[in-house]
Amino acid sequence: MKLIESPNRLIGWVFDLLFPPVCVGCGTYGSLLCGKCRSKLTPVGCVAKDTGIIDSIHSVYAYDGAMRQAILQFKYSNVKALSVPLGRLMKRYVDSNPLPVDTLVPVPLHIRRLRQRGYNQSLLLALQLGRLTALPVVDGALARRKNTVPQVSTSGLSARQRNVSNAFVCRGRRLAGRHVLLIDDVCTTGATLAACAAALKSAGAASVRGLTLAREV
Repeated sequence: MKLIESPNRLIGWVFDLLFPPVCVGCGTYGSLLCGKCRSKLTPVGCVAKDTGIIDSIHSVYAYDGAMRQAILQFKYSNVKALSVPLGRLMKRYVDSNPLPVDTLVPVPLHIRRLRQRGYNQSLLLALQLGRLTALPVVDGALARRKNTVPQVSTSGLSARQRNVSNAFVCRGRRLAGRHVLLIDDVCTTGATLAACAAALKSAGAASVRGLTLAREV
């Protein structure tokens, strides 16, 4: 019988004992997103696209309530540990809604914004989902070559499409023939995902779908 746990697990237990996780939705102790708050999330689902650019866009929940608070903390307050429960919610969605994909690709940040934030939240979600699904994560092939203003700072579909037009490039042929699932945190109009899909398909991707944690509704 194993009597001594690994040092990393023991450290984790001690840390949780001294600094128990707090739910970002209601402030209760025990988890970063408690069961009560998860039960109040609003499911969204799939929005079919017939533009010929992106094959479909899927979002797990509406961007409100506890989900909005979780994403804001995850994205802007360095609470990277939220990638674990949020990644599990994405895994639950793909289990219930199987998608014909074989590769996960995170929506990239521009290098300047990556340096400012210190991490790409979409990559953390993709890595967590990849760990849970055994799908490979390809990071670095898709790049953001224009440091666009955040989509939330623009108004309307046309303005957001112009903002991300030609903002992405797919380097090399690593994704040629792949059925790609783009991973991002929030979908507003779908303009960013469509711009990514255009770059991926120009580099030979067989199909491109998008999966986001939340969608503005």
